[in-house]
Amino acid sequence: GGTTVYFEENPVKENTKAYDSNKTEKPNTYTPLKEIKADFLEKNKEGYSTSTPQSGSKFQYQSTTEKQSQPLAKNDSKSQNGFHKMWPLLLVLLISVPLLYVLWSGIQAGTSSRRDAEILQEFRARMKKLKNTYQSQDPSLWRRAHASLEKRLNSSHLHLEPAILLLTAGREAEKALRCLSNEIADAFASSQNATAISINGVDKAVLDSDAVKLEVDTELSSGFSGGKKVAVVHRFESLPAGSTLIFYKYCDHENAAFKDVALLLTVLLDEQSLRKSLTFQEVEEKVRDFLWAKFTSSDVPSSYNGMDTDKLSGLWSRISHLVLPVWPEKGLPLEGCT
Repeated sequence: GGTTVYFEENPVKENTKAYDSNKTEKPNTYTPLKEIKADFLEKNKEGYSTSTPQSGSKFQYQSTTEKQSQPLAKNDSKSQNGFHKMWPLLLVLLISVPLLYVLWSGIQAGTSSRRDAEILQEFRARMKKLKNTYQSQDPSLWRRAHASLEKRLNSSHLHLEPAILLLTAGREAEKALRCLSNEIADAFASSQNATAISINGVDKAVLDSDAVKLEVDTELSSGFSGGKKVAVVHRFESLPAGSTLIFYKYCDHENAAFKDVALLLTVLLDEQSLRKSLTFQEVEEKVRDFLWAKFTSSDVPSSYNGMDTDKLSGLWSRISHLVLPVWPEKGLPLEGCT
């Protein structure tokens, strides 16, 4: 009676199931890739987040270093610029200072040379006039006196000792001796706008030797210190013997108290006249013997300041640089000198 119907399974459904089973059983490769990608991104993010502060700190350190180095660089550049600006000034100073010194020295030397030339010209003119006035004198007197005194008129030369002239004469030429020594001293002094010191031994002959020594020392020292350039000591032989030892101080060869000055000493001999035939050496010996007899006689008191042979030898070696004879002159005024 009844009809039995058999239905076959749908092949499509079966295929679907089979597909689904295959789908379930087959490993899903997409999911791991996605996870790996996410994990990679996350790690990169972490790496970025961890590296960012470091790079930031590096950047900060770099910027700080740059900021710190910028002032140093500016200071270096400023100092270099300052040095470059100062260098020309230093160079100018290094060149100009020695140049100015040389120019100033040249000006001073030129001024000094002109002054020396004027002094020398004035002195020569005065000496020429004297030579025309005192025509009886030996030509060698003018030549030797002139040469000795001219050396002290050149300020550029180093003066090691003063000029010492000893003029001597017999009794007949006493006036010529006094006048000529004064005239030569005045010529030397006036050419330098100075004056002469004058000491008269006759006025001090009877005074105490120590007192005269101090007096002469004071006159010479104050006069030369005050700008006087020459001293005339008239009648040297009339000074008390011991007092003449003060001339050690002023006539020494090496240690004279004043070296740019001149001293003229006069000695009047006891004899009436000097023979013109005497040589300069013979005149020098005559004066030496006369002073020996005058200063070492028994009348001279023996004391610490007294004269003896040794002291007189030392004194003579200092005052006898140039011994010049003076002859009588005609036409000299009765009073005073020309």
